[in-house]
Amino acid sequence: MSDLAKERRPDCRNKPGPSRTKNRKRTHVAVKDQRSTCTLCQGTLKDPVSNRCGHRFCRQCITSCWDQSGSLGDSCPQCGKKSRTGSETDVGLQEVLDEHKISLRRKFEFVTEESDETGSGTLLNRIYTDLYITEGQSEEVNTQHEVMQLETIYKNKNLHHTAIKVHEIFKALPDQQRRIRVVVTIGVAGIGKTFSVQKFALDWAQGLQNQDVSLLVLLSFRELNLIKDDEYSLLTLLHVFHPTLQKLTAEQLAVCKPLFIFDGLDESRLSLDFNNREVVSDVTQESSVNVLLTNLIKGNLLPSALVWITSRPAAPSQIPPTCVYRVTEVRGFTDVQKEEYFRRRFSDEELSSRIISHIKTSRNLEVMCQIPVFCWIIATVLEHMLTTEQRGELPKTLTDLYSHFLLVQTKRKKNKDDEGPETSPQELIEADREVLLKLGRLAFEHLEKGNIMFYQEDLKRLGLSVTEALGNSGLCTEIFKRESVILQKTVYCFVHLSIQEFLAAIYIFHCYTNKKTTALKNFLKVYKHSCSYPRSFFRNMGKYFGKYFDCDTSLDVFLMKAMRKSLSSKNGHLDLFVRFLHGLALESNQRALRCLLGETEDISQIAHRVMSNLKELTNMVPGNSYLRATTSADISPDRCINIFHCLSEMNNHSVHQEIQEFLKSENRSEKYLSEIHCSALAYMLQVSEEVLDELDLKNYNTSDEGRLRLIPAVRNCRKARLHGCGLSATHCQVVASALISNPSHLRELDLSGNYNLQDSAVKHLSVGLKSPSCKLETLRLSSCSLSEISCDSLVSALKSNPSHLTELDLSDNKLQYSAVKLLCGFLESPQCRLETLRLSQCSLSEISCDSLASALKSNPSHLRKLDLSGNKLQDSGVKLLCGFLESPQCRLETLRLINCSLSKISCVSLASAIKSNPSHLKELELSFNKLRHQDMKLLCDFLMSPHCRLDTLRLSDCSLSEISCESLASALQTIASHLKELDLSRNILQDSGVRLLCDFLSNPLCTLETLRLNSCSLSEISCSSLASALKSNPSHLRELELNSNLDLQDSGVKLLRGFLGSANCRLEVLRLSRCSLSKTSCAILASALKSNPSHLRELELNHNNLQDSDVKLLSELMKSSQCRLETLRCTL
Repeated sequence: MSDLAKERRPDCRNKPGPSRTKNRKRTHVAVKDQRSTCTLCQGTLKDPVSNRCGHRFCRQCITSCWDQSGSLGDSCPQCGKKSRTGSETDVGLQEVLDEHKISLRRKFEFVTEESDETGSGTLLNRIYTDLYITEGQSEEVNTQHEVMQLETIYKNKNLHHTAIKVHEIFKALPDQQRRIRVVVTIGVAGIGKTFSVQKFALDWAQGLQNQDVSLLVLLSFRELNLIKDDEYSLLTLLHVFHPTLQKLTAEQLAVCKPLFIFDGLDESRLSLDFNNREVVSDVTQESSVNVLLTNLIKGNLLPSALVWITSRPAAPSQIPPTCVYRVTEVRGFTDVQKEEYFRRRFSDEELSSRIISHIKTSRNLEVMCQIPVFCWIIATVLEHMLTTEQRGELPKTLTDLYSHFLLVQTKRKKNKDDEGPETSPQELIEADREVLLKLGRLAFEHLEKGNIMFYQEDLKRLGLSVTEALGNSGLCTEIFKRESVILQKTVYCFVHLSIQEFLAAIYIFHCYTNKKTTALKNFLKVYKHSCSYPRSFFRNMGKYFGKYFDCDTSLDVFLMKAMRKSLSSKNGHLDLFVRFLHGLALESNQRALRCLLGETEDISQIAHRVMSNLKELTNMVPGNSYLRATTSADISPDRCINIFHCLSEMNNHSVHQEIQEFLKSENRSEKYLSEIHCSALAYMLQVSEEVLDELDLKNYNTSDEGRLRLIPAVRNCRKARLHGCGLSATHCQVVASALISNPSHLRELDLSGNYNLQDSAVKHLSVGLKSPSCKLETLRLSSCSLSEISCDSLVSALKSNPSHLTELDLSDNKLQYSAVKLLCGFLESPQCRLETLRLSQCSLSEISCDSLASALKSNPSHLRKLDLSGNKLQDSGVKLLCGFLESPQCRLETLRLINCSLSKISCVSLASAIKSNPSHLKELELSFNKLRHQDMKLLCDFLMSPHCRLDTLRLSDCSLSEISCESLASALQTIASHLKELDLSRNILQDSGVRLLCDFLSNPLCTLETLRLNSCSLSEISCSSLASALKSNPSHLRELELNSNLDLQDSGVKLLRGFLGSANCRLEVLRLSRCSLSKTSCAILASALKSNPSHLRELELNHNNLQDSDVKLLSELMKSSQCRLETLRCTL
């Protein structure tokens, strides 16, 4: 959804798709039927638009023309006739508009709060508190319940966002040059979207704001749903839903600047098909409502009209990003606005201060108070508790709060109905028990279906009268009621989604205690058929699941069944419902609502078992070592966090306290974390206001499943290392949400070693990479077995958002030419800033190599590191690569071409290229290529260049001949002051070669820090030369590797003793594995360390057949306070 905010000209031209073919008398305007000519482009009309004067143009042409003139529909480009001016507005139209404004004022001037017992209403302008509305959207991938999304908004409350006032929703920001035509505003349920729309409409109708808009039309999707199967023209639609506009003609509508507000897209039951080719450009042309809407949004119909759509977060994804000019998010109340709300609501300053202070004691309440409706709920409860004789601890959990809210609403209904004797809250609920349970059943059945609205027939089906439903106005409210002929249906909904979830939990809890097995089986059977866990899981979870639900099922087992069902939800729609269910198991809530919930067993014992089961459940989730046969791929780690919330809802804060202690401890890597601890830690890390620098799953002492539970923390970290974790599509969806979130903190992402990353997983990841919010700089996906589809999807995403990524590693994936071609498009982009590209072991074909080299040559100035190891580059590929290396703009510093089967021709080209542009290259690795003497001679010419700045040279296993070694040793003398690392392992250097190398090492200008001579068959003579050279210039070398030199033996170590014992020796790492060493060598090394104990940190003696007793001297030496040796490796 974040893509909706892309700063580019919308292009919603019709794409191929099914065409409506019903036999109707009206004419369908299909694109292929238009043969007229556009006078602007002189081409065939595309998406034709009719101006008031009758002239027709391509929609894109006339829109561009109006953009340049800075107005919407100002005049006809062909005849110059004005589309609208004040002088041309006829008296009849003005009368219609004036009457319409009066109607809107009457409709929105007063609002009736649910707590208003008089029903008289309150002036909207008196109680309206500005909401925090921002440009952009915080998150698109909706894997969480909206309550959890509120946590994200709350966490980012102190970050700077571009705030937008509601009456400036169509006003471009200073840095935005284009007009704003279509706006989508999102926000969680109850956050104030509809209230903002009503305030906007009222201000317009009162002549206070947006007077450049001549006609404002407000339509809710709840209303439009009632006519979704009928056909209307846009003009008729206005007549039906706004009777004051019945005299409005098509001609008058054409000269208006209209604003259409469509409220509640998430409640739409229309099928908005933007691929439908049916074009409607005439306001009198009849079509289905969904076709009218898509044409209006695209701009085919009334192209000068403004469109504003509101929705909860998930629904707007059905609108193509190219059709939306601006996305805004209603973030609810800020901390200051919360306090303003309570102080304006209560004239008693002490009361408002006590309420505000209590809210600050509970993070749950503080987060939820971003929602205006929730502020009303908590104000209702706390006012009652603080101003009546009712005593007791103020509620801190949601279940406790909503239980009190139900009691307060029932009491208010009693006071409104009669003035009889004072009655206890329990007696009041008992009187309304039947109605409340019917409302609970209604709430539950619609929650399962994902519905938040219902109709009169839904009430009747449950034996619930309208009078009974609306009598509980604090819970259920009538949304609208029209007298129009076609709108005789009335729509109802609960005041807020959380109230629906709470009543649904009460109903299901009641069904359990009253053994209503049919309702419970229907509830649980969905879980049985919808989950994808194997049979082995159910066998191991038998004590929780049983084959069927029966009357003897204990409460703790029933709650576990409900929890497991909620875990299978993809978007967490049952999360809060299950939290309420667990909260209702508390004895305090049982007492308050006993007449609704019914009698249970020993509730204190049951609550204890429920809490124990919740902790145990996390260790039984498929995917851990207990059930290795399966995976938890279908369970989002976001769902598992809800287990932790359920514990908190039962006032069990032990896990929370244990994680707080863990975060304070210094030895975190030693502390074992269970799965529930990992879920709690993930939650606490992601809601923390402090951004985590690095999340490395390997650093946590937990099970494989536990590491997967930590993944949600990726939303609040800068570096995420998820190497080899067995990521599924579900996990990648969570990672994608971190890239899409606004702001996105993630800068480095390592997913390497996830060997079977599915196409669906990469598709989720690609959505995140495309997001304008994504600022990722480093992406590693080596060894992920990416398919051709995945590669194409991934690289296409990178190409669409190229400006931030500086490091890309796709090594060890078979890249097909299609993927390489897309990658080249990314590399050629002027916005591409890639500095490091690793494509080792990618099976690049000859044509792929050619394309890649060509792309690098076309945009050479940013790349600093290139690794193409393990690919057969072919001569043509190397030749093109050399063209890149020779470019004056090339700034490459690291080039790795390990095991590339470089031919003689390739070597000549490569050596010539790096010699021609030598000043930038710092690191060159050509290991595992058979380099002939001629090749080495050309390489040495490069090394001897006065501009050469090479500091790292790796030529392991290059079959260097004696004469090659001679040339190399001579060349190294010229770069002695620059070279820091040299690797000549796996080359038979011969005594003469080592002797020449030692001339370089003993050079006073030599500053080499790392020398690797593994598997070089060093003889005793070679060891003597080497030891002598190192001793003569000992102060720079930090790392020495002589592994797998079988002839080194004790005599070689004895020769090295002089270097190691030198006071100037600064060696930190010495590796002597597989060197045929004995106890004698250990004694020599121990002696050397005693004389120079302060530098060596790591000593490796693996595979020398040394016993523990042989290395005893070294082990004892490590205990010395003067010895700095930290690591001693000595495996057999």
